[in-house]
Amino acid sequence: MSRLGIAGGVIQVLVVTGGAPVLTGVMRQVRARLEGRAGPGLRQPWSDLRKLLRKEPVTPAGTGELFRVAPLVLLATTVVVAGVSPFVTTASAIGPAADLFAVVALLAMGTATLALAAIDTGTAFGGMGASREMTIMALVEPTLLMSVFALSVRAGSTNLSAIVTAVVRDPARVASPAGLLAAVALILVTIAETGRLPVDNPATHLELTMVHEAMILEYAGPDLAVVELASSMRLTVFLGLLVTLFVPWGIAVTAAPLALAAGTAAFAAKVTICGAALAAGEVFMAKLRLFRVPELLGGSFLLALLAVAASVFLGAA
Repeated sequence: MSRLGIAGGVIQVLVVTGGAPVLTGVMRQVRARLEGRAGPGLRQPWSDLRKLLRKEPVTPAGTGELFRVAPLVLLATTVVVAGVSPFVTTASAIGPAADLFAVVALLAMGTATLALAAIDTGTAFGGMGASREMTIMALVEPTLLMSVFALSVRAGSTNLSAIVTAVVRDPARVASPAGLLAAVALILVTIAETGRLPVDNPATHLELTMVHEAMILEYAGPDLAVVELASSMRLTVFLGLLVTLFVPWGIAVTAAPLALAAGTAAFAAKVTICGAALAAGEVFMAKLRLFRVPELLGGSFLLALLAVAASVFLGAA
C-alpha cells in the first residue's frame, strides 16, 4: 500500500460515488436534447435519490434477509472496485484486490446477489429478470476477462495497475490489432453489463423487455435509492475501466497534489465524454430482441478471443 495508491483510492471512491448520478444526468440530458426535449437537468438523479431516501422502507411479504442485504452488497462490491482500480493513479490502494480476476469476481457478485434477491420475491417479473440477467452475465463475464487479459499478456501480469502502467509506458500497444479488438469487445461488455441499448433499455418498464428493471420492481424507498446509486456507480466503473485501460493519458504517476488533481480531472472528463457518446448512440439504436442478444455477446467474446490470440502471437513475434 503506497501513498499514491491510498490517495488515489480515496479520491476514486469520492469521485465515483459523487459523480455517478451526475453522469447519469448528463447522459439523460444528451439523449433528451438529441430527441428534441428539454430534459430533466443534470441534478435530477440526485434529487430522485434524496426523495427516495426520505420515504419509508417497504419490504414485500415473504422475502428473507437476502432481499434486504442485496442492495448493500451491490453497493459495497462497486465501492471496492472503485477504490482498488487504477482510475486516477497508476497505483492501487490494495494491490492484490486490483487483480483482473478479483475485480471481475466482485462485479459478478453484485449482479448475482441482486438476481437472487429478485428470485427471493417470488414474483414472475423478478424471476424473469433474474433469468435474463444471468444469461447475459454468463456471456459478459468471460468476454470481460478475455478482453482485459489480451492487454495483460504483454504486460506480464493480470494486475490492473501493472497493465495500466505498461500502457502508459508503451502507448503503441493500444493501437495494435489486439488492443483494438479488445477495446471493441470491452465496449460491448460495458453496454450489456450496464443495461444500455441495444441490449436493454433503462428507460422502459414494459414487461416483455425488462431485464434490470424487472429485478428491482419490488424495491422502494431507501433500498431503491441504494440500488439506483449502485447502478450508476457500476456504469461509471465500467466506463472508467474502458478509458483507463485504453486511454490512460492524464493519469497520475506521482502523489503530488497537482498530479492527483490532473488525474482526477482527466478521469472525470474522459468518463463524461464516453457517457455522452454512449447516450448519443442510443438515440439511433433500437433494442434487440432478447434471442438476438446472445448473438451480439457471442460476437464480442469472439473479438476478445481474437484479441488474446493476436496479443500472444504478435508478442511472440
